[in-house]
Amino acid sequence: MIDYLGFLAGFTTTVSFLPQVVRVYKTKSGRDISVWTMALLSFGVLLWLIYGSLIMSLPIIIANAVTLVLVSAILFLKLIYARRNSLKEVAPVDGN
Repeated sequence: MIDYLGFLAGFTTTVSFLPQVVRVYKTKSGRDISVWTMALLSFGVLLWLIYGSLIMSLPIIIANAVTLVLVSAILFLKLIYARRNSLKEVAPVDGN
């Protein structure tokens, strides 16, 4: 019963990142997302994943592995789109 509660908690918190991944992907912008927040969150989730592995807790391992993938995707997309958008702003205009 306790593991079911763990799986439910992990599923709920993990799925909460999905709308953000979809939004950043659709808008091609992560302008309002803090790189530092996502980096710290990724590090914290990685620590939870290590902890879950050490105590062999499947709910903690699964939830944090998936969360790490989603948060990393948000961070990756933010950095990629920030770079692309900054290159578009700096691109020279051919106005001979």
